Amino acid sequence: MEMGLKEDETLEDLQLKGLVLLQKKQGFRFGMDAVLLAHFAAIREQDTVVDFGTGNGILPLLLIGRNKGTRFFGIEIQETSADLARRTMMLNQLEDRVSILHADVGDAEQFFSPCSVDRIICNPPYGQPGSTLRSPFSDRAIARSQQQETLRRFFTAGFRILRGRGTFSLVYPAPQMLYVMELLQACHLEPKRFQLVYPSADRPANLVLLEAVKDAKPTLHPMRPMIIYEQNGDLTNELKSVYHIGVESGGSIRP
Repeated sequence: MEMGLKEDETLEDLQLKGLVLLQKKQGFRFGMDAVLLAHFAAIREQDTVVDFGTGNGILPLLLIGRNKGTRFFGIEIQETSADLARRTMMLNQLEDRVSILHADVGDAEQFFSPCSVDRIICNPPYGQPGSTLRSPFSDRAIARSQQQETLRRFFTAGFRILRGRGTFSLVYPAPQMLYVMELLQACHLEPKRFQLVYPSADRPANLVLLEAVKDAKPTLHPMRPMIIYEQNGDLTNELKSVYHIGVESGGSIRP
């Protein structure tokens, strides 16, 4: 596995505890949804966390930067993305804390014992089959175009490896919130906490952050809505705190 920066790659400074991220110049690149999910997820410092569909490994990095979790595993089906994630962890000297598995999420039981994982985090494919335009870049298309039964396989695998009362946290388009909640319940993961994300106060929500608990009782706890931009186009103070603007280096992860 080559460590050097390749011609089609960029090295991003996350401006978060000195962490860096390898990304492809053309292809899937992380966005605000990953940052919001890392902020939202209720993960204790001592937890073991599995990232379903880790891509280039951005979520484990963001969680480490927020002192959430102690041991991480990222499962990624695309070989090129798994290679990026592994090299990213080596660049950050995190290979002892973050293991990247080139595998299908549906095969998670081959790597983890039943009921052995504290938390699962996931930024899953968004598009329903036939409802989204496919990307001209194959890895971006896989990352953003949901294949039939993908979510059900993710949730089923999550149920099997999560401990009792373990949590599954994800981000998804707000208009499909009911669909995701019903599917989680069908897989014995009870939605317990959610937060709607609004681009601005005068626009409809476009994302929902969800946390489900294994074999929990059906009680739903809505959180205060999150608004991204002020009317003048500036980030709200809440988003500035999510991005650590003015907290650590004065910079931010780019939305």
